[in-house]
Amino acid sequence: MLEDGRTFRGRSYGAKGTALGEAVFATGMTGYQETITDPSYARQLVVQTAPHIGNTGVNSDDAESRRIWVAGYIVRDAARKPSNWRSERTLDEDLAAQGVVGISGVDTRAITRHLRERGAMKAGIFSGEAAQRTDAELLAEVRAQESMAGARLAEEVSIEAAYVVEPAAHGWEGEPLFTVAALDLGIKSMTPVRFAERGVRVHVLPASATLEDVQALNPDGVFMSNGPGDPATADDQVKLLRDVLDTGTPFFGICFGNQILGRALGFGTYKLPYGHRGINQPVLDRRTGKVEITSQNHGFAVDAPLDGPVTAPEARFGNVEVSHISLNDNVVEGLACLDIPAFSVQYHPEAAAGPHDSAYLFDRFVDLMASSKNKESR
Repeated sequence: MLEDGRTFRGRSYGAKGTALGEAVFATGMTGYQETITDPSYARQLVVQTAPHIGNTGVNSDDAESRRIWVAGYIVRDAARKPSNWRSERTLDEDLAAQGVVGISGVDTRAITRHLRERGAMKAGIFSGEAAQRTDAELLAEVRAQESMAGARLAEEVSIEAAYVVEPAAHGWEGEPLFTVAALDLGIKSMTPVRFAERGVRVHVLPASATLEDVQALNPDGVFMSNGPGDPATADDQVKLLRDVLDTGTPFFGICFGNQILGRALGFGTYKLPYGHRGINQPVLDRRTGKVEITSQNHGFAVDAPLDGPVTAPEARFGNVEVSHISLNDNVVEGLACLDIPAFSVQYHPEAAAGPHDSAYLFDRFVDLMASSKNKESR
């Protein structure tokens, strides 16, 4: 049931009960396990636009975090039986085991068209005894839940204790080239792996980490990850990043990290009507003129001028330009600082699942750290 009263009836999928959250749609044709385990989907009811879901089952290797994070799951044709040599259990079993309420057999195309026209909105999935109440009672419960605007969720999905991802564990031979302090705002497990494959030791820190925590690692660079919620609530992370930028330490951010860099530079953020979610989002790299097909999951964006370079509102950080834009709606998809070593993108270059068009961004950050280190040694 959607916030405006539009109702779709189907069959119970996963756990039975009630799921409340913001209804959004994801356009990926593959990678449903990576989708549901992406912490950026916390407190959201995800509609899969691909009609057939669950056909390859789930396994222990493809999860992008320690659990399923979607608040609820909405599919059209749920596979009756998975068929894949890597499958260990069914998606239905995984959802039920983790208490995730879903629904199948609904017209996901109609739901998607509705959300595109009306925007992402509060919603609820009800099954079992919870579905026996009147529509008026269910709608009242949907409307009474908190809005995604103003939601502070990064701390809820972040780790409690720091951990290290070593290059040697991911095919790198020899000593690590660099050390990166990565703030977990909802990080996907493949992200530090992509760094490690390039010889970078990654210290993953909780979202509550302080400048002292970061500096204790003497890092060559600082990274801020993707994550859920409203970036307007991330005042602690914005302050931390400003302190990091003041030290001249190279910075790279993705998704939520892009929004935090935007705020640190003095720009605002705003909520998109229905967001960008899926592994087929076209982005233009304005510096090279190349188009990347990217993996995205965001409902908020940075409000920065497309015509640049411009002086950052926080003038001490110098000039900045919008480096990447969405070819669907001209939303800011990347920022590049011209006077300090910092850049960010609004999408997921680790692309699990998804295309690998944006893998070069990890190399760009390695090059930035190498350049910064060379300047220090001179």
